[in-house]
Amino acid sequence: MKSSTLKTRLTLTLFGLGMISSMLSQTAQADVENYRQTLKATTWILAKNSEGTSSGTGVLVDAEKKLVVTNAHVVGDARNVVIFFADMKNGSPIVERSHYLQNVKKLGIRGRVLAVDRKRDLALVELGKLPEGITAIKLADESSSPGQDVESIGNPGSTDALWVYTSGTVRAVYQKKFRTGAGEHNFKVVETQSPINSGDSGGPVVNENGELVAVSQAIATKARLVSYFVDISEIKTFLDSPWKPAPLPTDNVLKSADLEFTQHKTGHFEVEMSITEKNNTEKNKQPVFVGKEIEYYERADVRKIWSLAETLDAAPSLETTMKLLEQNARTKLGSWTIERTQNDKYLVVYCVKIDATASPDAMKSTMEYVAKLTNSMKGQLVPQEKVQDANETLAGWLAN
Repeated sequence: MKSSTLKTRLTLTLFGLGMISSMLSQTAQADVENYRQTLKATTWILAKNSEGTSSGTGVLVDAEKKLVVTNAHVVGDARNVVIFFADMKNGSPIVERSHYLQNVKKLGIRGRVLAVDRKRDLALVELGKLPEGITAIKLADESSSPGQDVESIGNPGSTDALWVYTSGTVRAVYQKKFRTGAGEHNFKVVETQSPINSGDSGGPVVNENGELVAVSQAIATKARLVSYFVDISEIKTFLDSPWKPAPLPTDNVLKSADLEFTQHKTGHFEVEMSITEKNNTEKNKQPVFVGKEIEYYERADVRKIWSLAETLDAAPSLETTMKLLEQNARTKLGSWTIERTQNDKYLVVYCVKIDATASPDAMKSTMEYVAKLTNSMKGQLVPQEKVQDANETLAGWLAN
């Protein structure tokens, strides 16, 4: 081989390697800029709810209205949260959690949960103020596509660091109906090959232009490195739709209604309601229970209230069952139900489900109604011993 040809090939090879190196350098620089820009809209969220203190991530979507989007399961039943933005030092974020917790008065911002959508696992938080230098993220016009590179920022509980960067590739975008520990969901998911963890939930997922294409939601427990994100189309629909008020925690509603309560070992709340029957000056006490969790179907949130009327040793008679069914048709709220226990007892329970966003006074009135109706049914459900007349008694004796 001629030396000139060898030199030419060597020159081309070196040129090609230089081009690749330059492209990789440009890509890395673009990722750094993307991270820095996205970081300005990323938040760390702390929420105290009935399950304890929850930690997650959120993203500022409207600077004027001071609105942050996160997952519904991040805030749980909390209606007040504490939010932190990244505190910068020499152009880089301070990542130690202890720094923010020790400086909560200076860096912490109070947030109010405005709305939740459990179907999409989204929540909207309104902030009291914004720090200087914070900017809202730009929403992408369209959903991402398979093969597209995406980047995200989160605050995983599996590490000691906040504002953690993760990159991945979109595997698929599709409608998915599934269940997590937070409940049942049905939304358009962006499935990616990204290693997100608990605490990353609610964090921004951006495209190469730094535009929001999704928020982190969950990992696939039966697949390696597969994560699910809520697609931008679902986020836009949530933001554009009428915001449904987020239900208050049960204990908050009971306190607002001036009701004394205890928490049962099951976690449900128990209230001793005072009942005064007609022509009776004495007050009876009727225990009424309120469910610890909010039940929901899509955007309908309900709160369960019930009371036990009687415990029977045997299945209710046809007469008793008919009496309960007839009363179901006449009651203003709720209905009677019969539940069988593991030790073959039969519980006769009156149950009502009301809108979880109903006022404390409305819930108190409902509980009073449940207590009165249940109390009045007591005694009617216990099988009465049949009294024999004289002829029946005589016939019985002669038969023996």
